Amino acid sequence: QLQLVESGGGLVQPGGSLRLSCAASGFTLNVYAIGWFRQAPGKEREGVSCISFSGKTTIYTDSVKARFTISRDNAKNSVYLQMNSLEAEDTGVYYCAASRMFGCSVLSTPYEFWGLGTQVTVSS
Repeated sequence: QLQLVESGGGLVQPGGSLRLSCAASGFTLNVYAIGWFRQAPGKEREGVSCISFSGKTTIYTDSVKARFTISRDNAKNSVYLQMNSLEAEDTGVYYCAASRMFGCSVLSTPYEFWGLGTQVTVSS
């Protein structure tokens, strides 16, 4: 069974940091581009960042540039999202998704496999 599992979410104060992990079971991530998406209450899901299967291409949505860093460790079959200087607007459920596309995208359409998400709450 092919699964993606997110972890690392939680409650953090504004200005704090979290590191999200996306782990795969049942398949190997190293041939997949991975995207991170988030959905805040009452809002549509938005793309946050993505990384190509090689790791050579990364994309960030404007609101997280210089604060978030995406990386991958193919030996551990995992992708990470380091989130620094967190703001209340970063609150939401964060999902990772996998696609066989070349390069990567912060649009959700190309992604075939999705995790169930991990909650991130930024609040004082």
